[in-house]
Amino acid sequence: MLFVGDDWAEDHHDVEVMDASGRRLAKARLPEGVAGITRLHAMIGQWLGDDVEDTAAQVKIGIETDRGPWVQALVAAGYTVYAVNPLQAARYRERLAVSGAKSDAADAHMLADMVRTDAHQLRPVAGDSAEAEAVKVVTRMHKTLIWERTRAGQRLRHALREYFPAALAAFEDLDAADTLELLAKAPDPASAAKLSLAQISAALKRARRRDIAAKATAIQAVLRAEHLGQPAVVTAAYAASVRALVALLVTLNEQVTALQGQVEAHFGRHPDAETILSQPGLGAVLGARVLAEFGDDHGRYASAKARKNYAATSPITRASGKKKTVAARFVHNDRLIDALMTQAFSALKASPGARAYYDRQRARGTSYNAALRQLANRLVGILHGCLKTGALYDEATAWSHHLNKAAA
Repeated sequence: MLFVGDDWAEDHHDVEVMDASGRRLAKARLPEGVAGITRLHAMIGQWLGDDVEDTAAQVKIGIETDRGPWVQALVAAGYTVYAVNPLQAARYRERLAVSGAKSDAADAHMLADMVRTDAHQLRPVAGDSAEAEAVKVVTRMHKTLIWERTRAGQRLRHALREYFPAALAAFEDLDAADTLELLAKAPDPASAAKLSLAQISAALKRARRRDIAAKATAIQAVLRAEHLGQPAVVTAAYAASVRALVALLVTLNEQVTALQGQVEAHFGRHPDAETILSQPGLGAVLGARVLAEFGDDHGRYASAKARKNYAATSPITRASGKKKTVAARFVHNDRLIDALMTQAFSALKASPGARAYYDRQRARGTSYNAALRQLANRLVGILHGCLKTGALYDEATAWSHHLNKAAA
């Protein structure tokens, strides 16, 4: 058995090969790409020899990432690859060098020693399919663009508050198509006051608003009312900034819509899509995010508890002596917990069993967030069971245990 530590950087990898006794066999700095991975295979092959059956299975590699073509090449070669969490690596480093000394070569040694002694405590890189990886790529970018749109909208709101408060009173949704169109035409109070009812109505019509005449009149009245403002030169500077933000928001809206179509298309082709869509509170976009972050390797999670722990919906217990506290997990996958909490909120209307479960938690004095997180935790367990058995969600089966418990 060989153990390899791989300390990666953008353009190179520091690697060390170690045997079962902890003796260093070889070390090198390899370039990123085909040439580097070829040299790594040669290093490993030199020490394994030709008389070992299934040589790739005799190699364990530790690296602080689970993404990229390099990691995919290692997995494809048949090596057991452990994606070591950087926090775990930092704690293990302190065991080897309390002085705080650090170097790339030393980190490669540390990672090799870590998989040699603590591989049973580490999670191997999951064998997700290419279809699941494609879903992850598009869903993550889709969510990232939504977050960027929210940030750009907040910047726009902040700028308008400083010099054009009438716009905030006139427009409800700053990232809506009609609002962006009118702000692009009239980004300052003077030009906005000159907007005619026909111009405002046309923008509302293109955005498919209802009750256009009344809304156009109300918007014009607000824009023409007296408000506090800034000197002309400052107003002109803010107007230029707002034009840039409006153009950015228009582009983000277009790309979010385009990527949503890609998310739905990739997710719809995945074999687990039907099972995931049967879950309460999950549609195509939210279901795609759940699939992307959990992955589709059905052997990755040994139990429903393991999946819940990874999702960070299950609580964490800290006990010492007579003191015991139970708290939420704050180290988690932000994208996954966001999707699961949104699912739990949506399930309150979609599932009577979910609603009853949530209401029982609230009746016990549990706070809103904690009760919603407990519901999300229960829904993760239901999803795990459905994926494991290949069964679709069934309301009676999912909540029968809790309904019987409540009746008793």
